[in-house]
Amino acid sequence: MAVRPGLWPAILGIVLAAWLRGSGAQQSATVASPAPGASPDLLPHFLVEPEDVYIVKNKPVLLVCKAVPATQIFFKCNGEWVRQVDHVTERSTDGSSAGLPTMEVRINVSRQQVEKVFGLEEYWCQCVAWSSSGTTKSQKAYIRIAYLRKNFEQEPLAKEVSLEQGIVLPCRPPEGIPPAEVEWLRNEDLVDPSLDPNVYITREHSLVVRQARLADTANYTCVAKNIVARRRSASAAVVVYVNGGWSTWTEWSVCSASCGRGWQKRSRSCTNPAPLNGGAFCEGQNVQKTACATLCPVDGSWSSWSKWSACGLDCTHWRSRECSDPAPRNGGEECRGADLDTRNCTSDLCLHTASGPEDVALYIGLVAVAVCLILLLLVLILIYCRKKEGLDSDVADSSILTSGFQPVSIKPNKADNPHLLTIQPDLSTTTTTYQGSLCPRQDGSSPKFQLSNGHLLSPLGGGRHTLHHSSPTSEAEEFVSRLSTQNYFRTLPRGTSNMAYGTFNFLGGRLMIPNTGISLLIPPDAIPRGKIYEIYLTLHKPEDVRLPLAGCQTLLSPIVSCGPPGVLLTRPVILAMDHCGEPRPDSWSLYLKKQSCEGSWEDVLHLGEESPCHLYYCQLEAGACYVFTEQLGRFALVGEALSVAATKRLKLLLFAPVACTSLEYSIRVYCLHDTHDALKEVVQLEKQLGGQLIQEPRVLHFKDSYHNLRLSIHDVPSSLWKSKLLVSYQEIPFYHIWNGTQQYLHCTFTLERVNPSTSDLACKVWVWQVEGDGQSFSINCNITKDTRFAELLALESEGGVPALVGPSAFKIPFLIRQKIITSLDPPCSRGADWRTLAQKLHLDSHLSFFASKPSPTAMILNLWEARHFPNGNLGQLAAAVAGLGQPDAGLFTVSEAEC
Repeated sequence: MAVRPGLWPAILGIVLAAWLRGSGAQQSATVASPAPGASPDLLPHFLVEPEDVYIVKNKPVLLVCKAVPATQIFFKCNGEWVRQVDHVTERSTDGSSAGLPTMEVRINVSRQQVEKVFGLEEYWCQCVAWSSSGTTKSQKAYIRIAYLRKNFEQEPLAKEVSLEQGIVLPCRPPEGIPPAEVEWLRNEDLVDPSLDPNVYITREHSLVVRQARLADTANYTCVAKNIVARRRSASAAVVVYVNGGWSTWTEWSVCSASCGRGWQKRSRSCTNPAPLNGGAFCEGQNVQKTACATLCPVDGSWSSWSKWSACGLDCTHWRSRECSDPAPRNGGEECRGADLDTRNCTSDLCLHTASGPEDVALYIGLVAVAVCLILLLLVLILIYCRKKEGLDSDVADSSILTSGFQPVSIKPNKADNPHLLTIQPDLSTTTTTYQGSLCPRQDGSSPKFQLSNGHLLSPLGGGRHTLHHSSPTSEAEEFVSRLSTQNYFRTLPRGTSNMAYGTFNFLGGRLMIPNTGISLLIPPDAIPRGKIYEIYLTLHKPEDVRLPLAGCQTLLSPIVSCGPPGVLLTRPVILAMDHCGEPRPDSWSLYLKKQSCEGSWEDVLHLGEESPCHLYYCQLEAGACYVFTEQLGRFALVGEALSVAATKRLKLLLFAPVACTSLEYSIRVYCLHDTHDALKEVVQLEKQLGGQLIQEPRVLHFKDSYHNLRLSIHDVPSSLWKSKLLVSYQEIPFYHIWNGTQQYLHCTFTLERVNPSTSDLACKVWVWQVEGDGQSFSINCNITKDTRFAELLALESEGGVPALVGPSAFKIPFLIRQKIITSLDPPCSRGADWRTLAQKLHLDSHLSFFASKPSPTAMILNLWEARHFPNGNLGQLAAAVAGLGQPDAGLFTVSEAEC
């Protein structure tokens, strides 16, 4: 076959290259340049170029190259020529009139060839085609080994979400070449976002459900696949639950008592909606009870007959009666029978003579004379009045005007019992205080009650008080007078024993009313930096503040004011005060009430139904409550009884005179709310009366059963003493105790010694609620020198510092407090953060409230300060912090000396 002269140089080059390859020598590709004057149309151009391919498992891949016009085609892979023997070549013509030569070349690339350079650079191959006019290179084809690893980088996790909440299920497929495609299965059915607009798949392969539906409760699986394999993630169970919701309240039922006091109730059900798939049951009561009263019908009853009238001319006389003993009311029946009774007169009273014309004339004459006398009397009176008006106004002490009148000296009668307390009413306020005597329940088996021995004591308001503060008393009076100029503070007491005040800045501090259990903690940074506030804390007497209570509500705490209202606080302050309730959720519904500037009271917090974003929050304990608030004002804790099992704690105290100088000896039994402020007031009162405690105080649980409280004295030795009480017991009405308008009530038992030398007294005093709890006191003392119970009230007489400003107001040193906050506020994967601290301090029921604040740890430490000042054990707190397992927990271990 004849070869064209222009092809010889190319052929020689190819033969040389093949020889070099066969000898194993390393060579570089040399591309012949187009001959001078050659036409560019005769350069090879590729009809088929090699493309990127993946090697699956161990199967080699085929690369194809086809060019026209082409005399030779060779592959070059990663810069090296492929041996000629590895090429499969097919020659042909393009079928055109020119008959240009066409060449197609194939080679196989194995996994071993690619793995030789794997990791250094990507493996590529390229075609080089020759023609008489020169050479042309094809595009590079990259050969990669395909794989798909088994383990997902991130698998979806099980979730429990509420209805209509969004769901995000992340999925990061295993590493692979080519990258894996992801699809989702719901209970083994393909999730197609084009058919369900409520779901979509993100670029990161996460499955998103915009609003969870009940039908979205299923097992979800993430599937990754490429040309090598198909991988399935672990299934994630998604449960869409529905929290229960209350239905509307039913109407109130009919009163249980057709007559008198009873109960009525209403109910609701947790069906709007009903809880599903483990959703929370409705919180709160499904039944509410309230007291009701139906007026009892009273049937009318006749009064006694009147006296018989004089005998009439018809020989009859009459008598009458009225239906007024009692009169019928509230639908009661009218009296039956006649209201007028007539009968014939006796024979000696009856006048049988008939009146004639002479009698009529006599009657007319008598009437005329009477009229004339009346007119004459009127004329004389008129003349006398005119003469009196003309008397000289300077005339005084006329014997005519003063004759028959003697001056009278009016003096109050002294009480028979010198130990009874006489209290003058306070006319400076508009509030009224009950100062009457106890009215006992009428009992057929007991004699009538003698009112001189049982009295209700009203609180004293005339004592002189001083505020134990570093400032003089005049400064306190000036502060109170300055507050009283504002309209809202005109009801503040003028004394300072029930008030504390101080000046505070961002360092915070504490206000306390000594011996009352009432304090106000102002944490650091609660007052904005650059601000200085003058803050007060005041305890009010219940009878001085009008607190409206409805239904079965009762006051459980003192009424406390902190202010002034309206100041800007950046952190909640903590108001601590005692309460006398037994807070059981099935018997009480507790509310925090706050008085507005207009004077009206409103419920600002329903305990147990707080939300973290609420302005108020309350930590309720057995005998005290701690109120978080960012708004100062007047507060009180009120309870609404849900059943007769609701109880209030009453403290019972027995006092008697320190010295007995007469034959009479009085034992006073106090029934007061079990709070420190009520106890303080009784102690102050008894100091003024010269009394001493003769028995250890007891606690009585007073039930909301509408039964009165009874007090009685027993086993008095009749040979030595005699009781001046004429009844078997004294009684305090239920409403006097339950309404809470008076902090304490008391009854007096007066005994009289038979012999002035008697000094030993042994008896028993019983206090009990009818059909309820009771307490018994055994008294065995010497009335002249027995002071063994005086130490029980020693703490009540101790004073305190009402105002503490800055670091001295806190048990935890400021620097250590900041270290604890910095360490425990950030969340820790090992659980050694503020949540664990709250659990150790038994405050884990308030996690949602703490989490809503910028510094949860600061809230926990503030509550600890409010609960444990000044007698808190700082070592126990340090041990709790150190036990969290923090790397630098040693920084928090402090001793009392270091504080």
